[in-house]
Amino acid sequence: MICAIVLAAGRSRRMGSQKLLLPFAESTVVGHVVGQIVASDVDQVYVIVGRDAAAIAEALRDRPVRIVRNPDPDGDMLSSVRCGLRAVPPDCRAVLVALGDQPGITGELVNCIINAYLSSDRKIAVPVHKGQRGHPLLLSVECRDEVLRDYEHVGLQGLLRQHPEDVLEVPVSSPAAVSDMDCPADYRRELAHLRSVDWEQALRSESSRDRAPPSGGRPRRR
Repeated sequence: MICAIVLAAGRSRRMGSQKLLLPFAESTVVGHVVGQIVASDVDQVYVIVGRDAAAIAEALRDRPVRIVRNPDPDGDMLSSVRCGLRAVPPDCRAVLVALGDQPGITGELVNCIINAYLSSDRKIAVPVHKGQRGHPLLLSVECRDEVLRDYEHVGLQGLLRQHPEDVLEVPVSSPAAVSDMDCPADYRRELAHLRSVDWEQALRSESSRDRAPPSGGRPRRR
């Protein structure tokens, strides 16, 4: 079993409002992120929440996820990761750590990381875009006790630095792996990217209709 923990406990100080609840793709930022992960090959999804727990849980009420509250609302990202690691069931073999403010990720990107991990003997899989490591990353549960015990103030980067031989870098073409949202300019960037993707999909759909044969079954001549 592969579980995902979605980190959604941040306070969004630089955004000025709760960024995870901003509108995005006919949903909210966190709703879209969770929807992409649910659509992937992940088996269970755990969303780690903090001060805005009630509002985020309401935004995800129609998603098949489990809400886990971080008892330390002012804790850092590592504290939320630890909450998720404690929550996953005993039969979970690997944990995907995803950011709730990374709306560009897709189920395809998640599956790319999962498939690379399953095809290797490494304990950690990290997406890499143009030489930069990003998220989501995938950890073997063999790393759980170490993460629960160590790496205060450095987080999972400390784990990666401590065990370079266990890290599988997964090249990805999508810049979403290294793009999250911290401020209004980031949100505008993600909205612009979403509009461009929607436009490209519409063009491909129109092109496919143009190439389709008529109902009689013979291709149209041009």
